[in-house]
Amino acid sequence: MESLLEKTEHYVFDFLKNNLPKTYLYHNYVHTKRVITSSKEIISNIEITEEEKEIILLASWFHDTGYVENANEHEQESVKIAEIFLRKHNVNEEKIISIKNCILATKFNSKPNNLLEEIIKDADNSHLAKDYFDEVSELLRNELKFCEKKIYSSSEWREENIELLSKNHRYYTRYAVENWEPKKHKNLLNILSKKEKQKKKQQKENLKAKLKVKYKDESPERGIQTLFRVTLRNHIKLSDIADTKANILLSINAIIISLALANLIPKLDAPSNKHLMIPSLILVLFSVASIILSIMSTQPKVTGREFTKKQIKKQNVNLLFFGNFFKMPYDLYQEAIDEVINDKKYVYKMLTKDLYLLGLVLKKKYALLKITYVVFTAGIILSVVAFILAFAEIDLAEKVANPIISK
Repeated sequence: MESLLEKTEHYVFDFLKNNLPKTYLYHNYVHTKRVITSSKEIISNIEITEEEKEIILLASWFHDTGYVENANEHEQESVKIAEIFLRKHNVNEEKIISIKNCILATKFNSKPNNLLEEIIKDADNSHLAKDYFDEVSELLRNELKFCEKKIYSSSEWREENIELLSKNHRYYTRYAVENWEPKKHKNLLNILSKKEKQKKKQQKENLKAKLKVKYKDESPERGIQTLFRVTLRNHIKLSDIADTKANILLSINAIIISLALANLIPKLDAPSNKHLMIPSLILVLFSVASIILSIMSTQPKVTGREFTKKQIKKQNVNLLFFGNFFKMPYDLYQEAIDEVINDKKYVYKMLTKDLYLLGLVLKKKYALLKITYVVFTAGIILSVVAFILAFAEIDLAEKVANPIISK
């Protein structure tokens, strides 16, 4: 045969399942079960009679059933529902009054009058000291929203929880004070920590917004930035192209000299090959000249000079070129960079100067490269002409020496 508590559990389950709107995400059967579990936790650590235990558990089962009738006065409605059920099951009047008082004690602003009311009051608020407090609290916020009672933002809800945990709530039983109060304080500290993080994040965003507004008119247009970026990139590409061409000429002339030294020049000792001496000499000399010019066009030049604070103040030094600072102490260079950062005009002045000096270097590279091509081309043409003339002279000499054969 079922006990009264078992009958109550089945009744409350069916009653809430069939009548409670789905918008109650917090005040539902799951919450009721949490209160039952917390009530049993306190009861098992406090010396009370079996009848008192039953009173607390019966009150715990019924304490939120009134949400079905009237959410604003749900404690009074819960009392009515419990009274009807208990009278139907022949519960004595004194016990019914105790159960009703326990249910009314769960009202938010009420103060318990005895130990039984303290137990159910603490059990109803046990979630404030549990690890799942954040999840349950969020369910309550959404319940208030879906039931169209009040909509809280995240920050507003955080403030509500801080107010509740720090000022508007206390535990009454000794067990709850000793075991749940420290955990409640821990949850409060977690909320305060989140609030502080959010505050710092908001301050950072506000500062960014202020700086953006402050320097909006002072910042250069994107077109100016693109101008410097694209022009500098193009200059660097042109420098790479010049170096590549110089390296190609260097390699070709080195191969020509190697072949000449290996195959042509050793044969000039023979009297019959003396006519090849001048063409070979022209070929080698022009190839050597081309190599020298190629080396000159790719040879780096580092000034290595030092600059003074006075030059920095007058903005007469380009800090972007390593040749101007690689001999300087780091502290002086850092101070100079700080000076530049604080003056946007100086930054663009240095970029302009760097661009101009890079253009001068390119001018020198391409001038030498042009001369190298001219020398190389002239050397090839003169060498070919010299070889042709040399062979023609030999042919003519042979015809003069042997006129009969030539005829």
